[in-house]
This record gives sequence, structure tokens and C-alpha cells, in this order.
Amino acid sequence: MAPILYSFRRCPYAMRARLAIVANGRSVELREIVLRAKPAAMLQVSPKGTVPVLVMPDGSVIDESLDIMRWAGADTDDGWPTDADAALIATNDGAFKHHLDRYKYADCHGVDPVEHRDAATVLLGALDERLRDTGSLGEHPRAGRQSMTDLAIMPFVRQFAQTDRTYFDGLPFERLHAWLAMHLASALFARIMIRPVPWQPDDPPILFPATDTE
Repeated sequence: MAPILYSFRRCPYAMRARLAIVANGRSVELREIVLRAKPAAMLQVSPKGTVPVLVMPDGSVIDESLDIMRWAGADTDDGWPTDADAALIATNDGAFKHHLDRYKYADCHGVDPVEHRDAATVLLGALDERLRDTGSLGEHPRAGRQSMTDLAIMPFVRQFAQTDRTYFDGLPFERLHAWLAMHLASALFARIMIRPVPWQPDDPPILFPATDTE
């Protein structure tokens, strides 16, 4: 019996969980939700009502995205996810997400989006500098393997870029542009961005990631 993952395709927190699951060869039952009509089964196990939510076969629940990433990478033989840069991820989830929300949803917050766009841009510049040496935000001993740091942060940089692509593309951050383009063009990203129909209680299970024979 596979763990159950409640997810929402475009949510960056859910994206990072799905990225970790696929990158580490885990398998779950995927339940895509609609945010305006959250299923009772999800709210029963995680009343806060945010995704992702992972329900284990024994009934235990993991409802923080970074904890799901750590679960996905547990027991690997190459240091993932203990290589994660906790401070860099905390800056992403704190200051950067704060400004990103107010840039993208300025009307909801009653703020000047340009002010928050510019503050977030400063943080993107720091990421661009971080990419200077290795092209990665984190360290990882296996060639070609993306670190937990990269996978935890990338969905939020993507969301910023999608808010105003012309503005993002005009930023003088060549390394960040290349890094994001590499992730978005990857087979890993394609595998996590499938378009499942919203889950209903009587639906047959959807195994995620799909096997090659499906």
C-alpha cells in the first residue's frame, strides 16, 4: 500500500515535494485537489488545509513540504537530504516568499507590487551569485544529481519568473536564467507536472510517478 499524497499541480510547495519523491525513486498514490473545494478526507488528516499532505500506510501524516522532501530522501546512500542548505531554504521560504506573494498578489495585500518585486530581485541576485562556482545552489556528491536545496527553491523562482516573464528575462542574472531553464527543461520536471483530474473518493488510485508501462 503506497503513501497518499494530496497535491495541487501549480503550488510550489507541492512541486518541491513531488520533485523529491521522483528524484529519490519513491512511489505514492497521487490525489490532485482543487483549492476551493478541498476534499474532506484531506481535511480530516490535516485540518490546516494546505498542500502537500502525505498520509503514510500506518495513518501517520506529514504535512510540511520540507519534511516530505526529507522523507523522500531518507535512507539514500549519497547524503541527500542532509546536504540541504537550511539557511538558504529558510531565506527562500521566509523573505523571498513574503515579497513574492505581495508581488504576485498585490491587490490581495493592498501593497505596491514594484516595491516587493524589487526586494525579491535583490534575493534573486544573491542566488545568481551563489551559482557562480558550480551552477548549483547546493552541494551533492553524485554527478548530475540535483540537491535538495535546488529542488526546494526552484519552484518559487519559477513562480516569480511566471509573474512577469519579460521583467525576469531582462534581469542581468545569466546564471540564474540558465539554472531555471535547465530545471524546466528536465525530464524530472516533466514527470512531476502531469495533469491529473481532481480526485474524487470513488476514483481508482493514481500511482505517482507513473511507470513506463502506463
